[in-house]
Amino acid sequence: MEIKFGLISADSHAAFARDDFTSRMSEKKWGDKIPQVIEFEQDGEKHDGWSLYGRTPSGEQRGFQPQVCNCPALMGEPFPHWPKRWEEVPKMAYDPVERLKALDIDRVDAEVLFPNPPGGNYHQFGDQEYEFDTLQAYNDILADWTKVSDRYLPLISIPWLSPPDVIAKEIERSVGNGHRGINLLGKAPKGLPHLADPHWYPIWDICSELGVPVHFHGSAGIGVGDTAKAWDGYSKRQAHSASTSTSAVTPAQIVPQLIFTGVTERYPNLKVVFAEAGIGGLNYLINTCDHVWELHHLWTEGLTTRPSEVIRRQMFVNFWFEEEGIKLRHDIGIDNIMWEADFPHVASYYPDSWGSVERVLKGVPEDERRKLLYENALRVYQIKVSVPAE
Repeated sequence: MEIKFGLISADSHAAFARDDFTSRMSEKKWGDKIPQVIEFEQDGEKHDGWSLYGRTPSGEQRGFQPQVCNCPALMGEPFPHWPKRWEEVPKMAYDPVERLKALDIDRVDAEVLFPNPPGGNYHQFGDQEYEFDTLQAYNDILADWTKVSDRYLPLISIPWLSPPDVIAKEIERSVGNGHRGINLLGKAPKGLPHLADPHWYPIWDICSELGVPVHFHGSAGIGVGDTAKAWDGYSKRQAHSASTSTSAVTPAQIVPQLIFTGVTERYPNLKVVFAEAGIGGLNYLINTCDHVWELHHLWTEGLTTRPSEVIRRQMFVNFWFEEEGIKLRHDIGIDNIMWEADFPHVASYYPDSWGSVERVLKGVPEDERRKLLYENALRVYQIKVSVPAE
């Protein structure tokens, strides 16, 4: 990969073409259960949305993605607004060739790709075979992006309902096809063991062996702040603001689990990335985890490594607007922070991400800027640079 601009997004979102799944999955086997764009009516107006497992608005609501594409950063004025019909979706959202133009406009060298509608989880239907086939198609779609350009760094979505050894094989297969990590929920789906259970060791094993990071994005499906979010008095924009703001506590829900269950002690090379959850909260975690480790003498129970050492060794967080977090960068760890664009979502600063970068990093020394903006990402995602930045 060539570093031309000196900026890598550790959190962006790949959109999907309407035929991405129908062209890869067996129509004979799955029929209308294949993820596909369908027309529906809402408040007397026609819209397009993603149907999953054959569900439509006239049937059971679960499994229907009414948003055809989450791409307000590309939609122009009035901002923000979202496409209602497929024909309105900009090709820069879902076409990997066209998307390179967006990266160049925003002066971004590369991007880590998280899900967009129709999403990256299909366990909710309780159909193991369907989940596996759909996620193989999902992972293959993004593998094709890497054939277009090495500027795309996709993440694997895993088939939760499959046996862990099967999941591990899918991770290994997808890494071989160009993926750079896996994206997980903060808690396993209902009925499955806790993430720290030995049941999941094959996943930690393969990620450690291959050196690919594990990711938890936003709320990571934990549902933190549900009480605050659930109020009928919110406008749509107010509700979205209340929902996304609570993601800052996601690392506090997951990091202590990984440390105090002994997962990080067992897997000292496992890299864990928290995307779209800010960075300032990690400073609190460093302090509180050390405090309780000392208070309860947890080294006597096999947790021999001080939590702050574990966090700085294995945990990574992303920023994009957070000036206050950057002030804490040395407490958190200058090697543990990466920049994110969140493109093409509403929080993205596209097409002027550099304007935000300069504001947030004002006064930060050049050597530290390089780490935060792309050097840490090069290391975390094992990226080989063909033309080093000057």
